[in-house]
Parts: sequence; structure tokens; C-alpha cells
Amino acid sequence: MFDFSELWAYRELIWVMVMKDIKVRYKQTVMGVAWAVIQPLTMMVIFSLIFGRLAKIPSDGYPYPIFVFSGLLAWNFFSSSVGTAGGSLVGSQSLISKVYFPRIIVPLSSIGVAMVDFLIASTILLAMMVHYGQALSAKLLLLPCFLAGLIMVSVGLGSWLAAVTVTYRDFRYVIPYMLQVWMYLTPVIYPLSFLSESWRWVMHFNPMYAWIDGVRACFLGLPIDLFGVAVSTVVTLIIFVVGLCYFARAERRFADII
Repeated sequence: MFDFSELWAYRELIWVMVMKDIKVRYKQTVMGVAWAVIQPLTMMVIFSLIFGRLAKIPSDGYPYPIFVFSGLLAWNFFSSSVGTAGGSLVGSQSLISKVYFPRIIVPLSSIGVAMVDFLIASTILLAMMVHYGQALSAKLLLLPCFLAGLIMVSVGLGSWLAAVTVTYRDFRYVIPYMLQVWMYLTPVIYPLSFLSESWRWVMHFNPMYAWIDGVRACFLGLPIDLFGVAVSTVVTLIIFVVGLCYFARAERRFADII
């Protein structure tokens, strides 16, 4: 079982590791903080041209740029967290082999960088909404709830991938491909209404569906799919528990393998 009490005892180290990763990400770089803005904006422009104008994909009555950007906002948080966490243990092998601390802190610190990117990109989305004349919704107060769901599924999947990548090093090349395919299987660039009614129920078992749809609903004031949230919560809890338990079981041999 995973020992949360030990993790709490090392809570100060978690903060130090998070701050270290943030400084490494933004210090002594050409793009710096601008990268957190340029990446989602570039993707938004490309998707708007290809899927919004050419493919004519609907956006539930909202301007397609802010519709897709709100989805990318949540998805980029997830993909950045999981992608960074997946290779975090291998990248910190010199530290892990010399000093003892709860190894889960290493993949957990990836959440901090993704959170900074999320907050920066959120300000851009708010500016875009002002540009398009979209009023803010009171549902924005529910954003922390959906962000918590994103964090849980990111931690669960990220910790599992981090443990697996220690044993199978080539798995780090699978993670970007897996995330890319997963994005197109999730309503990021299209609404759930775009799918046939006979297939919409399948999407509820995608844990990312409700969290991305919920973040979008908070910003744009769309209806919240309560059934989807309930199903995604159950699936997310399973991923969270299984991921942490697998990590705890594999942690004992990390120092020897790395």
C-alpha cells in the first residue's frame, strides 16, 4: 500500500522539487514563460483553420477558437504532467541512487510546472473571451473541482508510467504517441454532440472527458454533464489508486535498476 504519512513528512521536499522544476523550465531559456502561451495558441490557430473552417466541426454555438482553446487548456495540463512524470525517474537517476526520499515526489513535482502553464494559459483564454464578447460564468467557481480531477488522473497515470519506464526504458517513446492518440479520442477539438448518439455513452468511460468538458463548461458557461462527472470520478479514482499502488510496489527496486 502507498504510505501517505511518509509523503506528508516530506512535504517540504515536495515544494523544493516543484520550485526546482519550475526554475529549470523557465530560467535561462530563450522562450521562457512565453512558451506556455505560444504552444496552446499555435495549436488553437492550426485546429481552428483545419477543423473549424475547413472541416466545419461545430462548437456548441461558441466561437471555435475559444472553444478549442478551453479544451486544450485542460488537455495540455494533463499531457504535460503525464509526459514529464513518465520520464522523471530516469532523468533523476543520480539523485535516486544516492539519497533516500519517497520516490513518488519526483513524478509529483511535474504537476507544479503544468500548473504554472495552466494559470498562464488561463489568462490568455480570459483575454480571448473578452475579445469575442463572451461573459464569464458563475460556474468558474467550480474550476478547482475539475482541476482536482485532472490532477488525480495525472498523478495516477504519471506515477504508473514513471515506474514502468524505469524497467522498460523504451516506454518513454510510447508515451508521446499514446497521448497524441488519446487527445483525438477525447472531445478536445470537437464537442460530444459531434458524435453519434449511439456512441456517446462510450466517451463517459474516458476519464479525461468529464474533466475537459468541465473545465470548458466553467469558462464558457456550458451545461455540466453530471453523469459523465460521476463515471469519470470512479474511473479516475481507480487509475489513481492502481497507479500509486503499483508505484509503491515497484519503488523497492528502483535504486538497483536505475
